[in-house]
Amino acid sequence: MNQKILWSIVVALVITNCLSVVYFVTDESGEKSKEKTVEASKPVVASGEEEVVATIGETSITRQQWLNELEDRYGKQILEGMIDEEVVRQMAKKYDITLSEDVVERELTLIKTMYNTIDNENIDDEHWQEQIELSILLEELLTKDAIISEEEMKHFYEENKHLYEIPKSYHISHIVVKTKEAIEQVQQELENGSSFAALAMEKSTDEFTANRGGELGFVNAENGYAPDSYLDMAEKLKPNEMSEPIEVEGGYAVIILHEVIDAVTYSYDDVKGQIKRQIAIDQMNGAISVEPFWKELGVKWFFENHQ
Repeated sequence: MNQKILWSIVVALVITNCLSVVYFVTDESGEKSKEKTVEASKPVVASGEEEVVATIGETSITRQQWLNELEDRYGKQILEGMIDEEVVRQMAKKYDITLSEDVVERELTLIKTMYNTIDNENIDDEHWQEQIELSILLEELLTKDAIISEEEMKHFYEENKHLYEIPKSYHISHIVVKTKEAIEQVQQELENGSSFAALAMEKSTDEFTANRGGELGFVNAENGYAPDSYLDMAEKLKPNEMSEPIEVEGGYAVIILHEVIDAVTYSYDDVKGQIKRQIAIDQMNGAISVEPFWKELGVKWFFENHQ
């Protein structure tokens, strides 16, 4: 399937989900007030059981004011995302569209091996599997009536076979320092229980990864995200195990291995469904949207009367 399209859908769903968690924090009574947020320039006095979440001089901000502000800024976007997810699930059930675990796991593996520190996203398997499932279900719904010939799909596979060949990949983080003494100090602190990510932010000289806790993402011999010495060392490590000091250009490093993905080549039969969806979506020449299905299910929501 079209990896750029899939990636944009997944990221959008992840962001929506995260914002939903923030938005639906309620006060102790579980009720949402309809009061408008008081302007910051005016003193705010917490009354009754209202919880104060911040004080600035003589001005207080209550939990309810905070929630009201979140609703004003993000409420429509979050609710729309939640509706989209439920619409996809209901429409998939209506048209008897189901996915096997292998399909979702394959997509997750492909995304992981695309992932690196530049993406700045932490992949949590359970959460991402849910988001990937939703994105595939949407694509299945949008392309359910598409007719793509076997010849066209096989030709696509042969022309893009490299997309379905995954080299052995290692998810690692690193800490880089300038001297042998400094790396020995880092190693000692790690052995004493210090957080790898915290030490990376504090001491690593690699400006591209330090502020992300040393996160390099998934590296392999083909993507060039890490030197060969890292790959050689990662091959010897077990998940969650740290390396001995490694001499690198400009100093020394220590790495930690988070996860290993073994090399795999997916056959045409493995990815036939993905290829059909990709070709069909490319032929649509339009944005991937859940909106057409809202009408089919007769969705009613708060903001249609509050534009």
